[in-house]
Amino acid sequence: MPALAPAAEPAAPVAAVRDQWAQAAYVTPKAQRGAALVALAGRSEALVAARPRDPDALIWDGIVRSSLAGERGGLGALSLVKQAKRDFEAAIALDDTALGGAAHTSLGALYYQVPGWPVGFGDDAKAREHLQRALAIDATDIDANYFYGDFLRDQGDWSGAAAAFEKAIAAPARAGREVADRGRRAEATRKLAEVRRHLASR
Repeated sequence: MPALAPAAEPAAPVAAVRDQWAQAAYVTPKAQRGAALVALAGRSEALVAARPRDPDALIWDGIVRSSLAGERGGLGALSLVKQAKRDFEAAIALDDTALGGAAHTSLGALYYQVPGWPVGFGDDAKAREHLQRALAIDATDIDANYFYGDFLRDQGDWSGAAAAFEKAIAAPARAGREVADRGRRAEATRKLAEVRRHLASR
């Protein structure tokens, strides 16, 4: 399915959180990353309070919270991913194409990464649904292809995962997102190498 029009640039306060997240996720040393994300979560929460009906603000609050949950890990992260899920669902209700379908990408990622019932809300069928919707909105998006590849790898669809990671690596550059693009492309390259090793060993 062809991609829709490119996502509009978010408002300046949202773009600031976006750029600070990229620094925290891909530049800040691992030892300081948790503290950087805690501080950023305070800013993204204030952003949503100021812009409660801005899907871009909700998406970035959800991304910051889910990233912080990934740093913390374990059951202590569950409240963070539940809030992130609410953020993404609220953004989808307002405009599911906002930021190129990023709420679907991020919610789909949560659904396959979070444990299922009774611990969490993980659901592979819902993960697939949201990730495929994200790709329907923008088939060339680096994040949508990366997370779809990671989901397929998790499902044991090694050939499908390889194809998705290749698309992520070849995704068009996003203006102003150089740090995030470089980091995501490196992640996709590492995952693709793992998948190719698995395929070669069969």
